[in-house]
Amino acid sequence: MSERLDKKFERLEQLKQLLLEHPEGLSRAEIARRLGVHRSTAGEYIDELSRPPTPFVHETAPDLFAIDRDRYKIDVQLTLHESMMVHLAARLFATRTDKHNPHAASALRKLSLALEKFAPLISQHLSLSADVLDDDSRRRDPVFMQVLETLTRAWSLGKKVHLTHEMEDGKVFEYTFAPYFIEPYAIGRTVHVIGLREPPGEIKTFKVERIRTIQLLDTPYYIPQDFDPREKLKDAWGIWYTDKEPEKVVLRFSRQVARRVLETKWHHSEETKEQPDGSLLWWAQVAEWKEMENWIRGWGAEVEVLEPKELRIAMMREVRRFSQLYSMSDLNDAMNPDDPDFDDQRMSSLFKK
Repeated sequence: MSERLDKKFERLEQLKQLLLEHPEGLSRAEIARRLGVHRSTAGEYIDELSRPPTPFVHETAPDLFAIDRDRYKIDVQLTLHESMMVHLAARLFATRTDKHNPHAASALRKLSLALEKFAPLISQHLSLSADVLDDDSRRRDPVFMQVLETLTRAWSLGKKVHLTHEMEDGKVFEYTFAPYFIEPYAIGRTVHVIGLREPPGEIKTFKVERIRTIQLLDTPYYIPQDFDPREKLKDAWGIWYTDKEPEKVVLRFSRQVARRVLETKWHHSEETKEQPDGSLLWWAQVAEWKEMENWIRGWGAEVEVLEPKELRIAMMREVRRFSQLYSMSDLNDAMNPDDPDFDDQRMSSLFKK
């Protein structure tokens, strides 16, 4: 009896792998042939994987069976420290998005349950993190979730999508698109997808939040072997990439923030040199320096742009606009006249990070 059960379990596992390798689906006869069993036995195995509570094999067409990838649960075994890394990634995600995401919350709860007896304190914190992701204050965006789920499904199946994308000026365009890579964007708290856009048949990046409609197509695609998202985004500050050579950006940070700057590796190409006066020279080769502007602004008057000239001019224009918004009388009103450094206080004190 035990031997028969072991054999059945082995066949069920083989069937799972077989259907995962053939997302287009297989017939009952083809399944029987590949497993080396009778068609009726193959039918029993299919029924076994189609029953509640977790049915993940479904009939996509008459006598054509496939894995339902939305229901199929992936078996993953994690160590304590691997679980902590998943937790930290989810926490980072939670603090960098304003949207309600039931999948992220569900994943954290499952991890919490798995650690309940092994590490109860961590388990409790994971559960609280899931509650944060489920908080009603988060913006519910069913269109965004439907678009992200469809892109995920298309990427997993290797199938193209038809989508409509809205530009910043409100114009809407239609494309056929093959998703190659989905990337979160911490700077804008958004999600981007990189892939092949048709027309005109070139690699493009879409902001997922700007995709208005999406439909999964039955058209397969293959990601070129020479496509490497790490290489594509290697020189990017975040998500902006270019086929041009990266440009050198040189900044000088004041001694007040030099240590804080050194505590973080901001870009893979960065180099630094501490100066005798305590300030810090920082430089890196960046694909698009415009993507750095918000980060540079965040340091206020504690940073000076030295190169490139275009970025320095852009920051000077920012300072001019600030001076028009905040007059010296506003600055004096905001400071304490009894302060001995009244006239020398940095304007950046008004714009703390």
